[in-house]
Amino acid sequence: MTDDASPTLTTNAVAPERPARSKRKRDRELIELFTELRVALPGVQVLFAFLLTVPFTARFAQLSHANRDAYFVAFLSSAAASAFLIAPSAYHRLRWRQGDKERMLRVSNQLAIAGIGALAVGMTAVVYLITSLLYGALPAVGGAVAMAAMIGGLWYVLPFASAPDDKKDPSRLG
Repeated sequence: MTDDASPTLTTNAVAPERPARSKRKRDRELIELFTELRVALPGVQVLFAFLLTVPFTARFAQLSHANRDAYFVAFLSSAAASAFLIAPSAYHRLRWRQGDKERMLRVSNQLAIAGIGALAVGMTAVVYLITSLLYGALPAVGGAVAMAAMIGGLWYVLPFASAPDDKKDPSRLG
């Protein structure tokens, strides 16, 4: 057949591809999400492992109450980040044959965002703790605020500030 085929044939040939294209897009998005998690997880696990060892050091007993609190916030936040960032893999493994990849993708994305938030808190608390031990409380507060601002800017503000204007180009919405 030539390019001059009837519109009915062309339309019929294109219509069945739309669900397949949507399925391919979901599959690609899920693969991208798991790839991103593979990048984030080693850092979270190293931070968590480091924090697991801290109470067993000689200097831990000398920590002030504020530094112990900062340590505990960092420890719990790192544990939570690990749980949130590992959860999409567990969710996928338990639900992968259920046929609802759209929901899996949505839930996994929310879990990953929560994990990144918990990681931000943990990193900020670690910066506070270490800076406090090295330079005192006031520089520690400044360092923690600077770290929180940098993480907030890079991880949360930048993605939205550089987002395409979807109203001008509706093809970018899906």
